[in-house]
Amino acid sequence: MSKKEDKKTKVLIINTLKDKTFVKQKVLDNTLSTFKQIKIVLKEISLEYSESVKQPNSKLNIEHIDKGEFESNLVFSSEMLIFNIQPNIFEFDRSHSVWTTSYLQDNPLNAFVGIINIYNFLSDSYNLNRSEDLGYLIARVFINREMHYFVEGKRQLGFLYNDFANSKINQVELKKIIESAILYCLNFELLVPNYDDISIVSVEQMKDKISKSKVQTGKRLGFQFYHDDANI
Repeated sequence: MSKKEDKKTKVLIINTLKDKTFVKQKVLDNTLSTFKQIKIVLKEISLEYSESVKQPNSKLNIEHIDKGEFESNLVFSSEMLIFNIQPNIFEFDRSHSVWTTSYLQDNPLNAFVGIINIYNFLSDSYNLNRSEDLGYLIARVFINREMHYFVEGKRQLGFLYNDFANSKINQVELKKIIESAILYCLNFELLVPNYDDISIVSVEQMKDKISKSKVQTGKRLGFQFYHDDANI
């Protein structure tokens, strides 16, 4: 390699490193900022809806539980939504549909995103410390350096919020996403587990089940959850 080629390669490496480092830091800042907004919206929702459903001796309470910088929860009825941040920055695979848009084709750096996951668990899974219980990823929110976003998820979460080129995240949009997630959870019911899956238990499992109500529980077990995806 000639000195001229060597210098050209060095410049290319330095410029690429600078560009990507700047973009990734901007994406991370935007993701953390969005998560702070999520906490504000969760608190507002918990206060707003608690007043509407509040009844004496009722389990209809809606509660926001802040778990720190990277996790925040919303508990309502028997449900729990867990919001958490992926600690890394990702780039969309070239096979992903977002690459068909001019928004990414014109500037590939727009493909770098932060991810906020939304999981659904039964609230009793946490309250009773049932560590074997199952939760489900019902949506994930992607945010890029320009605060553009879109959502991959179940039912309305998967098709209402997918205009990556034009949609910018803000508290109004976040409230819509969170309310869609709540509606999904309320319509995603706990199914009776397959008889054969629970027909044989050990003495230890039975004692543990009785003492701590620990038997693996989830709204869908095995193929049921994925079969449900076809109608989502």
